[in-house]
Amino acid sequence: MLAAATLSLLILAPALLLPASTGHARSVDAAGSLPDGMDVRSAEATLEPDGLPPQVRRVQLPFRWDHAFPGRGGKATYRIELPAVAVPEGGPAALLLSGVGNQVTISLDGALLASFGSLGNPGYDAAKGSQLVPVAAALHRSDQPQQLVIRTTLQRQRGGGLASIRYGAEAPLAALYRTQQNWRNNSAIVYSVSLLLMGGLAGGLWLRQRDALYGCFALAALSGVTRNLDRVWPEVPVPWPLWGALVAVCYACHIGLIARFVLLVLDRNPPWLVRSIYGALALSVTLACASFALARPLLWTIGLVVLQVTAIVCLPYVIHGALVARRRIAGVLMAAGMLAILAGAHDLLLVRMGLFGGAYYTLTPHAMFFFVVILAGLVVERYSRTVADYGALNASLSARVAEREEQLRGAFETVRLQQQEQAVLVERQRIMREIHDGVGSQLVGLLNVVTQPAPDRAVVEEHVKLALDEMRMAVDSLQPTQDDLSTVLATLRYRLQPRLDAAGIELVWNVALIPTIEPFAAQAALQLQRILLEAFTNVLKHAAATRIVMQVSWHGDEAPPLVRIVLTDNGRGLSRTTGGTGGTGERVDAAARPAGHGISNMRSRAQAIGARLEIEPADDQAGGGTRVRLEWPCAMP
Repeated sequence: MLAAATLSLLILAPALLLPASTGHARSVDAAGSLPDGMDVRSAEATLEPDGLPPQVRRVQLPFRWDHAFPGRGGKATYRIELPAVAVPEGGPAALLLSGVGNQVTISLDGALLASFGSLGNPGYDAAKGSQLVPVAAALHRSDQPQQLVIRTTLQRQRGGGLASIRYGAEAPLAALYRTQQNWRNNSAIVYSVSLLLMGGLAGGLWLRQRDALYGCFALAALSGVTRNLDRVWPEVPVPWPLWGALVAVCYACHIGLIARFVLLVLDRNPPWLVRSIYGALALSVTLACASFALARPLLWTIGLVVLQVTAIVCLPYVIHGALVARRRIAGVLMAAGMLAILAGAHDLLLVRMGLFGGAYYTLTPHAMFFFVVILAGLVVERYSRTVADYGALNASLSARVAEREEQLRGAFETVRLQQQEQAVLVERQRIMREIHDGVGSQLVGLLNVVTQPAPDRAVVEEHVKLALDEMRMAVDSLQPTQDDLSTVLATLRYRLQPRLDAAGIELVWNVALIPTIEPFAAQAALQLQRILLEAFTNVLKHAAATRIVMQVSWHGDEAPPLVRIVLTDNGRGLSRTTGGTGGTGERVDAAARPAGHGISNMRSRAQAIGARLEIEPADDQAGGGTRVRLEWPCAMP
């Protein structure tokens, strides 16, 4: 995009730098006639400047009122004797006025041809474009001279007068008129729309990014819109000279902010130069307002000189960036900056001051348009670079994420191994504790019995059986339960069934289907088995029962859900002194033997797994058996 802008500058620079007064040159014969009509070079003028006596003199065209009477309005009447001009095939004729103002009436042989605005009314300015005036066939004389009278009224500092006039056939003059309109009016409209769009885009980018570069260009572009619209807007609602002061202020802001924009693009912001730009801008705005307020055109001319000098002072930084730093954008800005400086010099010296033969058309708007192209290139380039940066950032982030994932996988594997080792260690400690507390205690008791002088065989056999039961439960707790309570209970039944059969006790097994519950540890399964084992052992040792009923049910509708286990025998039952739900005694025989610690152990184990244990008579009659009720809260997964 920047390369295209550079190429455009190099191609269009020669055309823009040619004086506009020579831009439509034609070959002229000895009589002063042109192929597309007769060129009028002078006029007899009656000039009536405000505050000065009238003057009657011959003026050469183009005639600039603001050069002849700076800071003054007035009236002017131009009388021109048009030689006889033959129109091919008797077709229509026309007058082409390249510039006339500010309010105009045109008469031919006393007949009114056209009027632009009302004489003396500053609400209309005819000088902002060329005027094509058709001449009716009835008014055209091809065999004798005709008298053309142009009456104008002019406002101070508005740029009026009378430019070149051509008289001839309408068709070629209409083609030339369209060319002039395209050069002046259409280009101004295109520039205004482009500045408005790019200024709006830059303003939006500034609001999002707060980048001074975009903010500066937005202000510069929107200021330039006013200057370009003024070139093609003949009926401005703002009164003159207030409108003139406003346009001058906008023009000063446009030029000064573009200079600041160039430095921001180059990222060269020496404090003294930045202060100089803002100082020159403030001075130019002040001079513009004073010029129109005091009717002193020289003040605004000085303001334009200040702006021109400011642009020239910024140029070395641009050249350094292009030729020394070898920055591509600096090369484009150097071409556009030099073109803008030359166009500004043309407008200041030839158009504003009228030096070197003068000129009628300004070139600065055309030169400044290239900065719009440059900003568009910058936006495209920054966007492309941002997309590339985001792509590189995404690639870098993907690599870093992959690296982090690999690190996390390694860390997770390490933690998993540590957890496995910890689980094994905990399980080993649990097994050691169970062997010590269960099998070990039974073996210690057995050792105490066998060391007596006459050990009781039945007592020895009981201790051995209890040691075997403890060992079997410890082994069963190592098996995976898969969170299946029914399996745990079935394993316990398998272990106890031979002892129950040997004692002649019938076991009624009424275990309902228990759903899968939340994972419970092997320790909980072992505690549950020990509670039930203690209950069965008490029946075997003390109850003299013939029947045991085991009921297990699931109560999921309660809060919290729970498993209820009820073990009921038909033995002797609890004594009145040791029974009940709050008692601590064991079952006793008729001789009321002292209670042991079995029931206390059952309660402590139930408390360890968060269960509730109740031990009570099976019915209201004495000796009606005992009921052990265990309610264990368990949530479903």
